[in-house]
Amino acid sequence: MNREAAKMLAVPGAVKMKIHTGWLIILAGFAVLLIGMLYSVSKGSMPIPLQVAWDAVFHRDETNPQHMVIYNLRLPRVIASALIGASFGVAGALMQGMTRNPMADAGLMGLNAGAGFMLSICFAFFSGISYLQIILLSFAGAAMGAGLVYGIASLQRGGASPMRLVLAGAAVTALLTALSQSIAIYFNVARSLMFWTSGGVAGSDWSQLKLAVPITIAAIIGAMLLSRSVSLMNLGEDVAQGLGLRTAAVKTIGTILVLLLAGASVAVVGAVGFIGLVVPHVCRALVGVDYRYIIPASAVFGALLLVAADLVARTINPPSEIPIGALVALIGVPFFLYLARKQRRAG
Repeated sequence: MNREAAKMLAVPGAVKMKIHTGWLIILAGFAVLLIGMLYSVSKGSMPIPLQVAWDAVFHRDETNPQHMVIYNLRLPRVIASALIGASFGVAGALMQGMTRNPMADAGLMGLNAGAGFMLSICFAFFSGISYLQIILLSFAGAAMGAGLVYGIASLQRGGASPMRLVLAGAAVTALLTALSQSIAIYFNVARSLMFWTSGGVAGSDWSQLKLAVPITIAAIIGAMLLSRSVSLMNLGEDVAQGLGLRTAAVKTIGTILVLLLAGASVAVVGAVGFIGLVVPHVCRALVGVDYRYIIPASAVFGALLLVAADLVARTINPPSEIPIGALVALIGVPFFLYLARKQRRAG
């Protein structure tokens, strides 16, 4: 029995204490997230007092220009930041739990690049399609990217090891990104695609959120319902099957949820990588190895990370904005290198 199984089968008192502590951490993180969202709404190139921001959210006056700035511009991007951060965090937690691959992430596994490739095709050949169709094509692109990565990584003897998946993901991401950029340049849609390739929530609006919110919320809830099965999968497929788990069904449902989360997220904010890599590891250190707590914690702290990154991106050098994907990469790249070195030593 491995270390994770031993922890999950700890004495009842210790388990109850860990559960209690885990939920306290999640609730504390959620409280900080709400405060951070309200603070973020009030900050920008034109600072607005917190009381005015509060009134704009809960008692909107359409004749007040500050209220309309918050409602039409800042509130959608803050909600998008929280929603997409939560989606990437949960997607990463699902992938790491189901595959037992500590380096699994939507960006590293080709999902973001695949969705971005389909977006470039949309801009080049189907410029008049609806936003719902863009989201559906993003799902298809994410599935294509993931399929290529797993297919390439599985060609060699020994199957898709964590390091092979990362190398295959890097190759597929580079290929699809190059194809996306080539299409954008040849068909003169580079400016339209630039927003998605750099990653950002500046263009988020209520029409996008009306489509993205139901999809991502439903997928996050589905991930939470699947969390116990993911914990069993993380013990090893043989152990999970021995405990009566239908591993094929869990993988299928989990893969669909990851595609929904990654596809919708890329369609809204573009290629923001590393959130799904970093956040689950932080949450695992905070709440333990049980995915019934890792997944909701990943949603909360993923949202908190992206809200904070968006706040820094638009306040560090106003009125200019730094691409939010670049800020997240400042954290994600060193963490990725640390994990890669750790995996190399373990191998």
